[in-house]
This record gives sequence, structure tokens and C-alpha cells, in this order.
Amino acid sequence: MKNKKTSDDIISFPDRRAMEKMMQVFDESHAQSPLDEAQELIYQAWESDDPAERIDLAEQALGVSADCADAWVLLAEEGAVNLAQATEYYQKGVEAGERALGEQAFERDKGHFWGLLATRPYMRARLGLAQCLWEKGEREVAIGHYQQMLELNPNDNQGIRHILLACLLEEKRHDEADALLAAYADEPSAVWCYSRALLAYRREGDSDHSRACRKAAIEQNKFVPAYLAGRRKLPRYLPDYIGIGDKTEAVAYVFDNRQAWRDTSGAISWLIKANK
Repeated sequence: MKNKKTSDDIISFPDRRAMEKMMQVFDESHAQSPLDEAQELIYQAWESDDPAERIDLAEQALGVSADCADAWVLLAEEGAVNLAQATEYYQKGVEAGERALGEQAFERDKGHFWGLLATRPYMRARLGLAQCLWEKGEREVAIGHYQQMLELNPNDNQGIRHILLACLLEEKRHDEADALLAAYADEPSAVWCYSRALLAYRREGDSDHSRACRKAAIEQNKFVPAYLAGRRKLPRYLPDYIGIGDKTEAVAYVFDNRQAWRDTSGAISWLIKANK
């Protein structure tokens, strides 16, 4: 089941995955294992323009090594016929990643997890699993995955913090949202600015503080209010590349955060009022 909502906030997956292939090519520190051979098949799959060939290569990779998490990720993205099957494939990817890394890696490498090439297939699988669980309504479990992934990799190369913040606001877990905002206090994105404004409005209504947060948000990205209010039509899919302060960022923000705004009585009208 192809997920069009890319999890990378600036660079799209194909580019990052191509970079990983180059990193692997230059890493000659160990002999080729069955998992390495399976990963090579996945690199080939990423370069193929033929969906059937990509799926075939992923299945071949699993035949070489059952621990190839990226093979399960590819099958979940492109071979799954429904949400249940995608969830199953991502779960198998997480389990494959856990076997490949070993228990000690989760303590030894905690804090800089994404910095190691070997951890990335696991992190991709776990992100996909969390997204599927959220869609299935298993929201608390999904949030737990996101929080644990940030503990493993606080540098958050995948943009997990943006997804998690949207989830926390939708579930009205305000104290946890506050803690996340504080943990990445220098974040310059629309996600952070508009989330601060929404939290302030939920707690205080139209106050001096909430208006200041609203002003800062609109200054950061003036396009968000129109998309939230339906005055600008959202595209069907997220853009491949997401900038800062532009329409692509506004679209990405509204995709993930519109429900939290809609669930807050008067919030969108209050936001639009300042943007006239």
C-alpha cells in the first residue's frame, strides 16, 4: 500500500536511499553477509522504475536474508493491498530489523541511532508501522512508537517530531505536546509555530499570549490559514520536497494538523481573523 505522505521533511526518500547506497559502497570494513547481499537487491529495487520488478527484487531479498527490513518496507509500500496487510509487512520489517541489529544495539547506539547505516531499515519499518497503527485507530500504541523512536534518535532525521506533535494535539495530550515543543524549542517550522498558537488558543482563548503566538505563526508561513479554512484547495498528495515558509510547507502542515484545528471550536475562525 503506497503511502504518499513522505516521512522525510526536506529530502525525499529516494534521494536519501540513493545516498545510503553510496555510503554502503564506500564501506568496505566488513565482508559481505547474506543481509548485505539482500540489501544490494533492495538498492537495485529503489533504482527500478518498474513496480513489478521492485516487488520481485524485494521478495528475492527476503529469500537471501529474512532479516532484510527494507524488503518488508518496500512490500508494505508497494505490494500491500490494504491497511491490514501493510501493517503486517511493517511489523515483519520491525522484527527483521530487531534481529539484524541485536538487543544490545538499542542501548549501545541510543541517542544517535540514525547515524548508523544499519539502523535505518529498522527505523523506516517502525515509522511505517506507527503510521498504519494510527490509521487503524491504535493511537496510543502509535504515539508510543513515535516517542520511543525519538528517544533512539533525538536528532530526528525522519521528521518524527512533526508527526508526533500532530498526534498529541489531536489526542489533546497537551502536557506531552508542551514537552515536545520545549525539547525542540529552536524549531523554525510551521508545525512548531502553529502548534504553539493552537495550544495557546485552546488554553486561553483570544488572549494577548495566544494572539502573539498567532502573529508569529502567520509571519512564519502566511499560507497556512487559507488552506486550513478551505480557501485554498489542498493537492491530493504531499509535495515531494517541503520548504520553509512556502506553500509546500503549508500543505504539509495542514495535511497532518487540520483535524486538531477542526476539533477546536472557533480556532480556524480566530486564525483567519488575523490574516485578513
